[in-house]
Amino acid sequence: MTDDSPSAEPPASRTPPAVAVVDAQSPGNVGTIARAMKNFGFEDLLLVDPPELDPDGEAYGFAGHAREDVLPNADEISFDHLVENYHTIGCTAVTNEDDNSHVRFPYSTPADLADRLPTVEAPTALVFGRERVGLTNEELARIDEICSIPANADYPVLNLGQAATITLYELRSLTLDETQLPDVERVRAPEPTVDRLYDQWSDLLEELNHPAEKHDKTMRMVRRVFGRADVTEREANTLLGILRRATERPAEDSDSV
Repeated sequence: MTDDSPSAEPPASRTPPAVAVVDAQSPGNVGTIARAMKNFGFEDLLLVDPPELDPDGEAYGFAGHAREDVLPNADEISFDHLVENYHTIGCTAVTNEDDNSHVRFPYSTPADLADRLPTVEAPTALVFGRERVGLTNEELARIDEICSIPANADYPVLNLGQAATITLYELRSLTLDETQLPDVERVRAPEPTVDRLYDQWSDLLEELNHPAEKHDKTMRMVRRVFGRADVTEREANTLLGILRRATERPAEDSDSV
């Protein structure tokens, strides 16, 4: 880690935000947060009053591949430096229910932040607090805005590592152009193939003597079902073969009588 320096200045703007952890008690939680950052494309880890991070200890053990870059490149800074140099978003499970107190109200959800943070022209930091008490009211009073994860009202408090992981997952659109999951729009069957699938369904309905007055309504249902399914080209071709065989079968049976 590098020491906080009065001369150190953050960049003029930053998207995605940095991740700041205030006074974490467990090195393992710091490692878990670093790993979540690596999972979802975040790079800048800021530590306020961190525990000892032994390269042979829990933090590096829990960090996975983040032990190679995110964790060793973390910056140790003061809370004063954090709030003076970043647009800060304090993450807390406990919020006020109305506007009688502005310390924990109003607040955004992580999904809200994903839509809005790209427009913030300032270096930004997501701020997570301690394992047991989170961020204090005094700290939250110095933070620019509040974020909270929707959870069970009877038990909304999450583990520090869990809270950071969920928040970073929701904000992954700020960092990742692609994930390991395929893009549905790219694998969907070409429209001419899907249109042939609809034509084959229409032919089958006619061959089965489906009531003519119900034909259009049934085809609308078929289109909506396959529209939601985003069938791949292989799936569409397989279904085309089955439907073609089903359409031809009644004619074959008729010829054999």
